[in-house]
Formats: sequence, C-alpha cells, structure tokens
Amino acid sequence: MSPSRPFRIGARGSLLSVTQTTWVAEQLRARGLHVEIQIIKTTGDKILDVPLAKVGGKGLFVKEIEEALLSGAIDLAVHSMKDMPTKIPERLHIGAIPKREDVRDALITRDKTTWVNLPHGSKIGTSSLRRQAQLKRSRRDLLFLPLRGNLDTRLRKLSNGEIDAIVLATAGLNRLGWQDKITEHLAIDISLPAIGQGALAIECRIEDKEANAAIAFLNDPKTACEIAAERALLIRLAGGCQTPIAGFASESSGEITLTGVVLNLDGTEIVRDRQIATVADAEALGSRVAEALLSQGADQILKLLLEQPLIGI
Repeated sequence: MSPSRPFRIGARGSLLSVTQTTWVAEQLRARGLHVEIQIIKTTGDKILDVPLAKVGGKGLFVKEIEEALLSGAIDLAVHSMKDMPTKIPERLHIGAIPKREDVRDALITRDKTTWVNLPHGSKIGTSSLRRQAQLKRSRRDLLFLPLRGNLDTRLRKLSNGEIDAIVLATAGLNRLGWQDKITEHLAIDISLPAIGQGALAIECRIEDKEANAAIAFLNDPKTACEIAAERALLIRLAGGCQTPIAGFASESSGEITLTGVVLNLDGTEIVRDRQIATVADAEALGSRVAEALLSQGADQILKLLLEQPLIGI
C-alpha cells in the first residue's frame, strides 16, 4: 500500500464527531498514511427542533456521508455505532470496529444531585425514547423532555436552567475529556444501553482494498463480536428510533452474553431476555434473543408503537 495516497475521512461537524474522527486519523497517520478530514453536514445536524423519531430516525446522521462514500468523494467514514441504521448500502460495509468505550448512560445535574435524590418533578432532558421508557420505570415522578443538539448545546441548556438534569452516553463524554461533568453512571439494570453504544463504526467501500487494509488494525475482535450480536438483535426486531429497544452484549473467555429489552413509550410494559452463546454464534445469539422477546409479547409492543403518533415526544 502506497503511503502517498490520501485517505479522505468524512465526519459530521459536531465536536464529538470531529474528535472521534481525529482520533482515527491520528492512528492512521502514525502508520505513515496521509489523511484528510472532510466535514459533511447531515440532515440530522440540520433539523434540531424536531425529535429524531418524527423525522426519519438515526439514519439521518449517516445518509449524506454514505452518499459521499458511494460517489468517491471520501474514502472512509467514522460514525458512532449507535447511529448506524440496520441497512447499509450494498457497496458499503463496516470495515473496522475499534475497542469499545464505557457503554453506560451518564447522569449530569447542575448541583451534582444523584438519580435517587432528584426532587419530584425535576425536568430530565433526553432525546432517546429508550432512555425515557426505562428511566420512567425507575422514577415516574420526574418529567422527561426532548433534548436535541450537540453535547455542548445540551450542557448549555442544563447550565442555564432550562432543565434540571440530562442523560447522555458516557462514551461521548469520555472521548471529549468531559468525565468531570458526570454526576453518576446509571446502572445497566436501570438503563440498558442502546445497540452499539460506546463503539465506533469505520465505514468504507467494500471494493476499496487499500482502505480496508489501512483500517484493519483498528478492528477489535471482542467489540466486533459484541456488536454483531447486538445488531442481529436489532435487525430481527426491525427496530429504529421510534422503538425503545435496548441491547447489550459482553464477551468473556470465548462466551458472549446478550441482554435485550423492548418497552412501550411510557415504560409500563417491558419484555426482557438474556442468553449466552459461544463467540462463533454471536449473530445467531442476537436472533435468538430477538425471537424470545417477540414470543413474550414484544411483537405487540412494536406493532402498537409503529401505529401510534409520537405526540408530545
């Protein structure tokens, strides 16, 4: 592979996306490769006053970037794995999945009040239906408000008093070096993570052998195995932004444990399943957990969710 070829990496313009993409670029430059970062504004970045579930879901954060990949305008793209839709264009694939960050959700409050001590009626900002549904099960006395925008925008709304607390992914805060802003990490049994939370997806064209070879060293087998199980779960459930679906897989000593959850919007109905398999059966495990959830009633929850309008969300 010629070190003179420039590898153009596409990224969203958000601070987190640029930070994540810069990290990937630095890893490639350390190997003597010429790397350029190109900022691409996505539909998801342009529409900030409407919940994602109402305007097309998480795919809005990758559509324009994938179009740039397909046209040859860029060679690589760095996404947050949880933003990746279940369907990827035929000529593209996830070429590498780096080692995963902390998967937990983080609570940030103005005065460092912990989750159990938040006053009744406190306003909690989160853009995630998954978080809202799960957290309502824990604290039905709190008020959950939609919150869009980049991490710095959300933190500003907290500091100026628009809301009392926000819930964000720990991984993004860690990558930005903002760990000190976290009041506490929410336990996984309170808020099971989103599919792929904490992981990055490096996407490229399947036929671009040089690009695939360049990023191969960044792939972490343990994380890739966990993500394979989680995404298989999501694909079988046909989940998207409008559906509160959570899933977390953990690999250890050749075995992988996957927990999946489906809830209705207010968290009053929940189905949960947990199974273990060998690493070789990661994708099959995801499908099995999905089937178990469907057999327990997740199919009816998902059907109703797709039929009902997202009023007030």
